[in-house]
Amino acid sequence: MASSKVKLTTEEIQYITFFEGLTGAVAKDCIIDENADRIIFVVKTGDLGLAIGKRGANVKKIRKLIGKPVDIVEYADTPEELIKNALMPAKVKSVHITERRDGKKIAIVTVDPKDRGIAIGKNGKNVAKARILAQRHFNIDDVIIS
Repeated sequence: MASSKVKLTTEEIQYITFFEGLTGAVAKDCIIDENADRIIFVVKTGDLGLAIGKRGANVKKIRKLIGKPVDIVEYADTPEELIKNALMPAKVKSVHITERRDGKKIAIVTVDPKDRGIAIGKNGKNVAKARILAQRHFNIDDVIIS
């Protein structure tokens, strides 16, 4: 749906080239998240293990070379699956996408109560990652953890 419309900056393209060269995984997107001071890579479906590497070796290497935390999310063709992937390892029970009267699209995510903290993340960084990806790839305005 939206992946072809994603605009990458020169810096993001450089990160993708670097990431793909190091991991062998195909990156579909790269987001420089200034708010959380991290880089988010979205890899093609099936490339998550390759991107992470044995015992997280690739993630550690990239983190060290870039000097910033790195998040890797596996791409999905549906907003529900992409949001689930972004919130991993939290156990997502369901993702319901609804449109409000004002036209805004909202994703309401139900997680296992014991995983609520994981889904939200420290200072809300995991739910923020899900919001960024849902907005960027599927024009969803907000992601709410319930």
